[in-house]
Amino acid sequence: MRAVSALVRKDLLLELRTKETVPAMALFALVAYVLFHFALRRNTLEGDLAAGVLWVTILLAAVLGINRLFVAEREQGGFDGFLLAPVDRTAMLVAKATALLCFLVVLEVIAVPAFFLLLLGPSAGPAFPELLAILALADVGLAVVGTLAAGLAVQTRARDLIGPLVTLPLLVPVVLAAARATSPLFSSPAGGVEAKWLAVLGLYDLVFVLLAYAVFDFLLED
Repeated sequence: MRAVSALVRKDLLLELRTKETVPAMALFALVAYVLFHFALRRNTLEGDLAAGVLWVTILLAAVLGINRLFVAEREQGGFDGFLLAPVDRTAMLVAKATALLCFLVVLEVIAVPAFFLLLLGPSAGPAFPELLAILALADVGLAVVGTLAAGLAVQTRARDLIGPLVTLPLLVPVVLAAARATSPLFSSPAGGVEAKWLAVLGLYDLVFVLLAYAVFDFLLED
């Protein structure tokens, strides 16, 4: 846990100093909302369309953060130093997933209220508490899958291309389940969250947590 906390603290301090990742993610989300507003030619969205716009925007913004997750370690020799340290190698997996989870939370603190303000009608306000549970489960999936894909892509020379090509297909089930769970909250009148979609998100998270834990050691070596 000391190694994990040290790595998380390093990533968060680096982001606070450079401000390279989270501002870009938030700015992308805001620009995407503006584009959707003009492309769809609607003042307000609801139902499946609103849920789709929200989760596609969060997914694409998350890819920006995923692409830069291991860049510092790759460019500054952090991998070599970590492999020589007497710590469990899965500490980097947990630390990077935690750091990415923090980035996603900050992104959503900005992006979700902006989505409510810019693209939803006033009747969607009461859905916000239920949305938190969906965001939490989806964020875990985004963080774990994103960390695994970023660790794989950073070992290649074309990481900016390989990263999204690996990440996006793996995250399609997360986005689909999250959008289906969110859709009733944005309908008029608002409905309840279907438990089966929360179960899908939870099961997907569990599968990839176990998978990432099993393969991450070999990923660092290769």
